[in-house]
Amino acid sequence: MIIGLTGSIGSGKTAIAKMFSGYKVVDADKIGHGLLNKKEIKSKIIKEFKTINRKKLSLIVFNNKSKLKKLNKIMWPLITREIKSIIKNNKKKNVVIDAAVLIESGWDKLVDKVVVVKVSRKNQIKRLIKSKKYDIKLINKIIKLQLSQEKRLKYADYVIDNNKSLKNIEKQIIKITINTK
Repeated sequence: MIIGLTGSIGSGKTAIAKMFSGYKVVDADKIGHGLLNKKEIKSKIIKEFKTINRKKLSLIVFNNKSKLKKLNKIMWPLITREIKSIIKNNKKKNVVIDAAVLIESGWDKLVDKVVVVKVSRKNQIKRLIKSKKYDIKLINKIIKLQLSQEKRLKYADYVIDNNKSLKNIEKQIIKITINTK
């Protein structure tokens, strides 16, 4: 069973992905970060964006939609290839693909079921500010650039409500894993 787990930034999807017991977790962000270390990709990114520094790069692309599209055009096909390879070579056969851009990138076509992590805007912003990775201005830009929660939910086979307790989230995950066996 291949599950695509998606949700907006700050929804808690990465923490939730790790809670899928018996599943290999494929973190699309980590794959992308790893690819930035490859020589040919590094040179493409530097040529296009004049930096490989992830913090500077995020400021560039989240402040310019066309730059974000250019970065995605470079990275998404490479990440797709990596995800397909991991799925093919995985012995467990149970995989969770953790990707904020699961739908936008077309990776939802690689999965059997789509699980959307939903969260209130208040909780989302509170988590992101607490992480100290982003200021409120950048948080709002990123949220605006991402697929809205409402649109994301239209693709959902299952929804995990991450506004509730950890115990409740565990129950939701158990229900999903039982129903997808």
